[in-house]
Amino acid sequence: MKYTWLLFDADGTLFDYDQAEASALQRTFENFRLQYEPAYREIYRRINHQLWIEFENGSVSSELLRVKRFELLFAEIGIAVNTESFSNKYLSNLANASELMDGAFEVVQVLRERYQLGLITNGLKDVQRPRLVQSALRDCFAVFVISEEVGAAKPDPAIFDVAFQRMGNPTRDQVLLIGDSLTSDIQGGNNYGIDTCWFNPSHAPRNDSVTSTYEISRLNDLVQILL
Repeated sequence: MKYTWLLFDADGTLFDYDQAEASALQRTFENFRLQYEPAYREIYRRINHQLWIEFENGSVSSELLRVKRFELLFAEIGIAVNTESFSNKYLSNLANASELMDGAFEVVQVLRERYQLGLITNGLKDVQRPRLVQSALRDCFAVFVISEEVGAAKPDPAIFDVAFQRMGNPTRDQVLLIGDSLTSDIQGGNNYGIDTCWFNPSHAPRNDSVTSTYEISRLNDLVQILL
């Protein structure tokens, strides 16, 4: 195989972000002695998803995103709370949630024997770095790039510039990007001129305007492609 580097997305690809988000949100409500309703999570996810799109587009800063999502959530559900304090506690709870996607540990262990591995994530440094450090994957990546630390988020080519510099500037045909987001991972990889693998466990319909080199529904399928 021509690749020497595999560049993984974190949340939704290797880390089970849905589970982490759900448990962190409920725990934070409990920390503040607030009644938690399952419907709150869907409201939060809708708000958070839109703000992350704006963050990836560069129209919202990470500092604003941290608090704004909870301002909008509590305004919608009609609860009065100090949103900055709530946000800080939520991020602390989220940083302690490092559950992996099915097969992630085993696949990474196999691939690290043949390839150099990097991690590139659109995330907050207070969350992403602690999650990796306490996870079973903590020693697996030679390069770890967090959007908030470098001031650019996928699909912005600037975050890939940082990753490639830290990787020793391999040629672009030597790198494969693996991620679950068409708009940030696959579009970002395409824009940068590197091959991409779309991790699509939910079998979402393809988007003709954003195509990937490979598509998988299980992480184990990546081993079959690369070995």
